[in-house]
Parts: sequence; C-alpha cells; structure tokens
Amino acid sequence: MKIGIIGAGQVGSLTAMRVLQEAIGEVVLVDIIKGLAQARALDLEDQAGLLKQDYQIKGTEQIEEIQGSDILVITAGLTRKPGMKREDLLTKNAEILKEICLRIRTLAAEAIVIVVTNPLDIMTYYALKITGFSPNRVFGMGVSLDASRFINLISKELNISVADIDTYVLGSHGEGMLPLGRLTTIRGISLEEFLDEGKIERLVKRTIERGKEIVDLLGNGSAYLAPSLAITNLVKAIAKNEKRIIGVSAYLDGEYGLRDICIGVPCRIGRSGIEDIIELDLQPQEKQALLSSALSLREQLNNLKQCHG
Repeated sequence: MKIGIIGAGQVGSLTAMRVLQEAIGEVVLVDIIKGLAQARALDLEDQAGLLKQDYQIKGTEQIEEIQGSDILVITAGLTRKPGMKREDLLTKNAEILKEICLRIRTLAAEAIVIVVTNPLDIMTYYALKITGFSPNRVFGMGVSLDASRFINLISKELNISVADIDTYVLGSHGEGMLPLGRLTTIRGISLEEFLDEGKIERLVKRTIERGKEIVDLLGNGSAYLAPSLAITNLVKAIAKNEKRIIGVSAYLDGEYGLRDICIGVPCRIGRSGIEDIIELDLQPQEKQALLSSALSLREQLNNLKQCHG
C-alpha cells in the first residue's frame, strides 16, 4: 500500500508518523518548501530504531513521486490565524488545491483522495470536480474530528470515559456543523437522561468553537494532533478494508434531500473508499439545520465558481 501525503506541515508530518507506526504502508511525503519534506522524512526514519520497526518513507519536493499511490492525503494549504474562519482561506487554498488535483488526475488516477485542506467541505467538492474521480474516491476528513471533540467535552462534563460515548456530527466542518445531542448515547442510554437541554446546547456550542479556541490559544497555526489521528483512522479503514462507519465530507446525490454538494455525514469506509452513505432519521429541526449548513456551503461554492470557474 502506497500512501502519498501532500503537505509536510504539522498535520501532514504527524499523519505520516502515525501511518508508519500503524504499519499501513510506505509513505511519500511531499512539500514545495525546499528541504521540509526531506527533513521530516529523515527524522521519521530515525525513530524506526527506537520503535524496532521497519518501514519506508520518502520526503520530496517533487509531486511526481506520488505516482501509483493507493491513497492520497491532501493537507497542503494555508492554515487559520486568530480571528479567521475556515472560510476565509477559500480563494488562496483553492488555487493550491487546483494545481495539486490536476497532477493527481494524471499521476494517481486510481487513488482514493482524502482532503484535509480548509475550508474542508468546499475543498472536497472542488477536488472532486477537478480530478473527475468517482465520488466514492474523494472525500474530506472533518466531522469525525468534530465528533471526537464533542465526545471529549461530554466526557469532561460527566466525568465518564470517552469509550462509553457514541455520537454523530453532521453538516459542514465549520460554523454550520450539527453535533446531534439527541442521537448521542452513553452505553446505549440517551445523553438527555444525563444532561438537560441547556447543558447539551452549551456543549454543542463549545464543540463548534473548539477549533477557533485552539487557533486563538496557539496564536499561529491550528490543531494538528487530533486531526492527524482522524486522518490516520480513515487511511487505516481504507487500507485494511475495515468497513467502519466514520463521519466524512461526502458528495450527496439525493441523500438527506441534498444534491451536488459535499457535506459531513456518516459513511461506511472500506477498500473502495465510501461504500455506503448512512442516512440518519432526523427530526424536522435537525433537517432544517442541515439544510442551512448546506445553503451556506452552496453560497461559498458560488463565490468560488465566480473566482475560479
């Protein structure tokens, strides 16, 4: 299994480390910044002796090295700074992504592509259209990270193990995300049996603002530890054909009443990428919230099309 990671910043480099430690396959780490990917690759090579584990990684500035990759992860792009929303990165990251996807189309025509670049749902849609790949082979990492954040906050609130909590988050990986308190369970028991509506809403709000909270505290950069694990879970689910249900930004063609848009929904992930889109039974207000999230994404897509065609 050959995994190409495009972007050797903090997210890309840590993803490479996790993928190697999971023994998923060989890694090619690519970055246009001179020496960056090579340096990170050498550093990762040097930990092999400490792990007593053999693996292969190559760092390069040449995107041609991704040729023949089975899985590609795109982390390249500008990151948020304090005061910025993910959507503020739209135009510049679209330019970066377009160039990458045009090369992917010729160099790795059979690959499954995982998009991490923000704004994630828009960039996923853009990557899908530029590559021309089947929708099951291009999707974005996003709401699985948001679900983990929601679980963590619930765990802290109730002083219980994260292992006992299951939840879903739908919608965009941004202000329009929809953490579903109603469908959250603790050992199969509804969260509503543990917390009142007001407390659940506060946890939902904190989940939505979690990425911004981290950006503001860092001052320069954004989260990379948890995101890299969310990416690695997807890579592993594909490589090992795990058929796990994981929230991703997927292209919808009628599911949830939405068409021609990429947005966060639970999907079964296996060797062919998205093997099934899971449609949850939503209440009217939840359906409306998901529609509002989709409408916001549609507006951003229209703005992108005006700028880039």
